[in-house]
Amino acid sequence: MSSTSEREGPTSQIGLSIVLPTFNEGGSIRQVIESLLRLETEQPIEILVVDDDSRDGTPDLVRALARQDPRIRLIQRVGRSGLASAIKEGLIAALYPTAVVMDSDGQHEPASVGEAVQLLDRKRLDLVAGSRFLDHSKIRGLSDRRTDGSTLANRLARWSLPGSYGHLSDCMSGFIVLRLNRCLPLVRQVDVNGFKFLYELLAISHGSLQVGEIPLNFQPRLHGSSKLDLAILWDYMVSLIHTATLRLLPRRAISFGLVGASGVMVQLLSTALLMGLFKLEFQQALPVAVITAASSNYLVNNALTFRDRRQSGRQLIRGLLKFLLVASLPALANVGLATSFYTLIQAHALWAQLAGIVVVYVWNYAASSRFVWNSP
Repeated sequence: MSSTSEREGPTSQIGLSIVLPTFNEGGSIRQVIESLLRLETEQPIEILVVDDDSRDGTPDLVRALARQDPRIRLIQRVGRSGLASAIKEGLIAALYPTAVVMDSDGQHEPASVGEAVQLLDRKRLDLVAGSRFLDHSKIRGLSDRRTDGSTLANRLARWSLPGSYGHLSDCMSGFIVLRLNRCLPLVRQVDVNGFKFLYELLAISHGSLQVGEIPLNFQPRLHGSSKLDLAILWDYMVSLIHTATLRLLPRRAISFGLVGASGVMVQLLSTALLMGLFKLEFQQALPVAVITAASSNYLVNNALTFRDRRQSGRQLIRGLLKFLLVASLPALANVGLATSFYTLIQAHALWAQLAGIVVVYVWNYAASSRFVWNSP
């Protein structure tokens, strides 16, 4: 529990660090930075751009602006990437005790910074989030479909978070203001492979933070298109399960298990098709179905679970062969156990296969993580 002195302000008199994560935001970053530099404030500020080695000229543009104004700093990252890790790195590098995180595409208005900092000081809060879903919020930068999807995603996210955050309407916002003396120890613990930085921060805080919200006037992007894709939606699902299971299992293990579940469906469907259409016996169909499912698991894991180490071209084929080699022993156990179950216990293809599948999960995850994708 924090002492009163830890929450005392006003922090607005001693400096503000504004963290802007970027990846190919060359069409908007100049306008965003210049609008932030025009903020009416007497406190010292810095604008910290954390760039994931953009190839559209973003780093050079920011570097040129920084030569003209020392309040602008650039961290150009090579060999590491991701929105959550960029935010984390920016907050750790911040000079001032109050930090703002906002998008670099112009969807967050600079005017929201002052409003959020005032609320942080006035109510002695640890964190203020900008919400797209309060009564006075305005959303111009999302389609109705995206808005409905974000509303549903927030409901599920609130269900998985500590009850003290039940009042939040947008716990996956990209606009946050933090009092770093309270939040930085938690920031250091955030899993950068998570879905949204704010959600991960709230999840690991166990309800210890005092959090408020301000309404956002959410704008259309100045340039480019949304980076929402299947991988981000996958991260969201993994994050919900990770939090709901008290974060006891590694995120990759959860993702690997979900992919494995899809592989179960592939194996069952393949077996049914081979037995039904090609009239193969169960013992003949099962090995083909197991190899098909293993290949499917490899491709999906490569695209989602281990996408930071994603393989392509010849490496993709080499990785598939390694994966099949790693999976060969448990696959043989799968086939042997399932065949024995089918022959000796019950001639039921579904239960026989499930009995074999249960055997292989732990081995496949541990061995393929290390041998195929070189991941701890």
